[in-house]
Amino acid sequence: MTWSILARDPATGEVGVAVTTRNFAVGLLCPATEGGVGAAASQALANPLIAPDALARLRAGEAPEAALAALIAADPGRDQRQAHVLAADGRSARHTGPACIPWCGHDAAEDVSVAGNMLAGPEVIAATLEAFIATAGRRLSERLILALEAGQAAGGDKRGRQSAALQVSGRDPYPDLDLRVDDHPDPLSELRRLHGVALRRFVHFRSLLPGRDHPGVLDRAVIDRVLTARLAAAR
Repeated sequence: MTWSILARDPATGEVGVAVTTRNFAVGLLCPATEGGVGAAASQALANPLIAPDALARLRAGEAPEAALAALIAADPGRDQRQAHVLAADGRSARHTGPACIPWCGHDAAEDVSVAGNMLAGPEVIAATLEAFIATAGRRLSERLILALEAGQAAGGDKRGRQSAALQVSGRDPYPDLDLRVDDHPDPLSELRRLHGVALRRFVHFRSLLPGRDHPGVLDRAVIDRVLTARLAAAR
């Protein structure tokens, strides 16, 4: 699987993952996020256990480097794996196995990690990282999409395009936003379309649902008033 970006918004505490590839349903196997815990992605000849297991270790208090190192050491397919992990405090760690298909590699900056394989070249990772950094101050989900679009413009997956996914979590164990494009000739444009649809109503409705520290809004009249007000303010 191709390339992904993990990131944290220090202003909101949100963590997110965005990924795209020339393979079917990348959102099923690659990304994982949890509010207050972190984000992770597993790719190349993916081991889908790595991302959720990494979040479990972060939740238990391990640092990203230790969590990922332990999981990679225990994996007999480690040479063909690529994975990275970002904690809720912005620390991150990465692994690109020596048997991953080139071009393959990773890079990072404060609050962001990028990793990819089967790419047109290192410029894909560089463009993805640079675009994310350049869009500071914007909504995290939008920054993640813009970053992948920049990587695609730099060459992307050398095999072509097929699927993409975006996941963002705030304070709850379940995501605030979880979008998937499983099979599309231009998955990033479709991901952007779905993101626009989500911003119209879904993100406002999602904010009213229960979380670990609150029961959510139960009065439907209140829900309708809040949604109406937020939709009007967004116009």
